[in-house]
Amino acid sequence: MPKESPSRQRRKLSVAIPASIVSDVPHLREKTSKIGFIGRALAIFRVDEIVVYQDQPSRDQKREIQLIATLLSYLETPQYLRRHLFRIMPELRYAGTLPPLRTLHHPVRNRVSDLRTGEYREGVITCIHQQAADVDIGVEKPIPVLGLRLPVNTRVTVKITRTGKHPEAILADRYEIETYWGYEVTTSERTFGEMLRDRSFNLVIATSRRGRDFAEIISELKQRWEKSQRILVAFGAPTQGLYEIAEQEGAELESIADYVINTIPKQGTETVRTEEAIYATLSILNVFEESHFATENQALYITR
Repeated sequence: MPKESPSRQRRKLSVAIPASIVSDVPHLREKTSKIGFIGRALAIFRVDEIVVYQDQPSRDQKREIQLIATLLSYLETPQYLRRHLFRIMPELRYAGTLPPLRTLHHPVRNRVSDLRTGEYREGVITCIHQQAADVDIGVEKPIPVLGLRLPVNTRVTVKITRTGKHPEAILADRYEIETYWGYEVTTSERTFGEMLRDRSFNLVIATSRRGRDFAEIISELKQRWEKSQRILVAFGAPTQGLYEIAEQEGAELESIADYVINTIPKQGTETVRTEEAIYATLSILNVFEESHFATENQALYITR
């Protein structure tokens, strides 16, 4: 566990990826590995939401969307809850190869004696009683949560209110937790442009090698970032970028995104894979969340 708990982003950060993001790898094992790589990036950079959108309107992409969403959701779910929430399904054939997230909502402490008052845990309702529900939170036995009247197998976030031999907890809102608590997965069978029109983002950043160099607009983009509460960072597919994806639906990328940026200027390879672009982009944008990010740091980046 890190010495200092990672705080939640000060604004909601969403990332959009296309359904065909794994179209360049033929085998389910490699697709699983690629999605695991992406899931780790989301957790490392404290992304709140991943949106999987349809990027090829001419064909049915429901299976691709289902695969990506299932694997990302499985990866985000604490290990002790997976047997409750996921049945045996072909998409999870190689799920055992997924890397662990090691986020704070994936605790390694698994004994009742390890629980601390005020601690948050993810759980699943296993049984309902008249005054409470039993919730599996990853220790030797389910613990009672008073006043909880939700269906069995519902995933919940709880807060420990009593420890010892007979611990208790109350239902909690994951958004009241000040530390990073994982991402949620959203799917959209609508096109990229339609998805943007359906959602109310304050700032939409599209990534493309044809976009403006990040260093040229760093100050302007930082100001917009700090004024926004809901931000979306969008990525293209292995076979076509966001310009081409937007053109398919008769739209211009600059008209549906606030900024189109190139976060890997003068790239040394002919192509940059989407998962590589996700790491590069989120690592750069992450500086906007750091309070010590100052003008001299901007100048240092630009001179490089």
